[in-house]
Amino acid sequence: MADAPDADVEVSAPLVSRLVAAQHPSFLGPIQAVAVGWDNAIFRLGEAWAVRMPRRALGDRNVRHEQRWLAEVAAALPPGIAAPVPVASGVPGEGYPYAWSITPWFEGDAAASVDPVDRAGIAEPLAEAIVALGRPAPPDAPANPYRGVPLAARDDVVAERLASGRLGRVVPTDAAALAEVWRDALAAPAWSGPARWVHGDPHPGNLLVARGAGGGLRLAALLDFGDLTSGDPATDLAAAWLVFDADGRARFRRRVEELRSTDAADWARARGWALAMGSAIVDTVGVGGPIGRVGAHALREVPAD
Repeated sequence: MADAPDADVEVSAPLVSRLVAAQHPSFLGPIQAVAVGWDNAIFRLGEAWAVRMPRRALGDRNVRHEQRWLAEVAAALPPGIAAPVPVASGVPGEGYPYAWSITPWFEGDAAASVDPVDRAGIAEPLAEAIVALGRPAPPDAPANPYRGVPLAARDDVVAERLASGRLGRVVPTDAAALAEVWRDALAAPAWSGPARWVHGDPHPGNLLVARGAGGGLRLAALLDFGDLTSGDPATDLAAAWLVFDADGRARFRRRVEELRSTDAADWARARGWALAMGSAIVDTVGVGGPIGRVGAHALREVPAD
């Protein structure tokens, strides 16, 4: 099983080169394919730039949201933590049907390539970034039916995954424990505060890390704001289980609570969001690739607390 859903449209380096030449020739340079994500393919453009190309129809919507909102949202990030704010926006052309973006290229590695036990060093910076992003959002913030919404809106699909037995066939899990986590999350009071900005996909594949001067791991950038929306900030607190083991999770939670008032209901919903995201990954792509292993990690971690 692949590590991403099948593409609606295949993208290639020659296609990217034609689009850049036609629409943004001042950026033209060598093109190299570097990553294939859930909704987008990423190409390196010269030394300084990246090109974000939707490979599924849903990615077109997401890229347009980034083009409209990311500069404003990313301005809140703490110093030293970057975001791929588009520097040029592309439109359909050359037979390609979607919007696309040129963004800065950041050096580093996805946190998904680092063992979970070694990610604890980014717990506090990630907590600070998520809290900083989670400001009250305007009424016209982009809607997203899959993130930021009350967990009850996700109950049908998550409950079906849990009941199907499919997850247990690829990840050794305690089905009863996962079901209990989901019941607890649904039973927690829903978010009643103002709708806040939500990154929406805070898993380690979307965190870029680099080595600091002393050799320690640092959080260099938050990537892939395609699920950007507003709503329940517990959505992004799901990083506690998606990214970390118990030690890192404790550090992450402690720093969040130093910066923003939270309660048991927030963390119960956050754990439910981690289960929803992890189960979606495993059910869609299995566990064979880096993103699949992210989903498997989440399913092992959510019953641990």
